[in-house]
Amino acid sequence: MEIKNHLKLLLLEKNASVGQLLCEYMQISDFRADMFTSTEDAYHAFIKEGYPICIISIEESTSEEDFTLVKRIRSVNPDVILIFLATNPTMEVITQAYALGADDFVRKPFILEELQLRINAIIRRSRNLDIQVKTCYRIGKYSLDTKKQTLSIGDTCNKITTKECDLLMFLCENMNNLVLREDILKTVWKNNSYYNARSMDVYITKLRRLLKGDNRAGIINVHGKGYKLLVI
Repeated sequence: MEIKNHLKLLLLEKNASVGQLLCEYMQISDFRADMFTSTEDAYHAFIKEGYPICIISIEESTSEEDFTLVKRIRSVNPDVILIFLATNPTMEVITQAYALGADDFVRKPFILEELQLRINAIIRRSRNLDIQVKTCYRIGKYSLDTKKQTLSIGDTCNKITTKECDLLMFLCENMNNLVLREDILKTVWKNNSYYNARSMDVYITKLRRLLKGDNRAGIINVHGKGYKLLVI
């Protein structure tokens, strides 16, 4: 029996034509599917949309990059459903995929209906069909709600911009750890150009002002390297 759930689904497939075909089939099968051909685009979309299911197509030439994406996704939501696709995968690739928490590993070529049935089976086994990416973070006395894009303290609730929200969320994911400037630029701005770097510094200043209500929380500059969201 087909599961009708309208769950959001992220697909990473480097071959655009193959990915488009698979994405369209998933949409016909009642999933809200989005397809990406780059790991950075996929990660940025995952942060924004909170896909409960991710299908990652692994290629031998880019497997390290693909697995890095999976680690980043897992760090945000350890409960996300992960399904890997690969053509003639080595045992090392299969082992690494399951070590990262793969729910299933499908060898290419495959029948589209088979993939749909595998996904439905995983959903049935899942104890939580409403798995969602983390949307609320505690920053000392502050509360960040990434869905509503608000930063609250006590009875004060500040509406923040999408860029401010993305930046603060990325810092929250790495709370009390150094985040390199280039990593912030590649993840939040998608490009580490000089002008984006200047823009990032402006946004950091804005966020510092918003966090002034708690002297236990703040964003510190690590000279020449990056920033750290410090909460004590």
